[in-house]
Amino acid sequence: MLALTNPQKRHLKALAHHRRPVVIIGDSGVTPAVTHEILLTLDHHELIKIRVNAEDRETRERMIAKICAATDATLVQRIGHIVTLFRRNHEMPRIELP
Repeated sequence: MLALTNPQKRHLKALAHHRRPVVIIGDSGVTPAVTHEILLTLDHHELIKIRVNAEDRETRERMIAKICAATDATLVQRIGHIVTLFRRNHEMPRIELP
């Protein structure tokens, strides 16, 4: 995982503000198909929002940790059920960090 500085996090939060969640995790949880879709989306966009529909906070936290570990993504922010993740695409970087 990439360690982000506070200015970098602020920059990524500003970029993600108007984006909508591109992946929604439902009752089945973090399945291999969902993980694969997240990987593809991170490769293309680098910065994505995910909606995690889990009833309690502990389950949501476990799902987010599992996603970050499986995709090597960095958690930028979490607001309620919406999570913003960032993973640098080294072949074709799309977002410049300060």
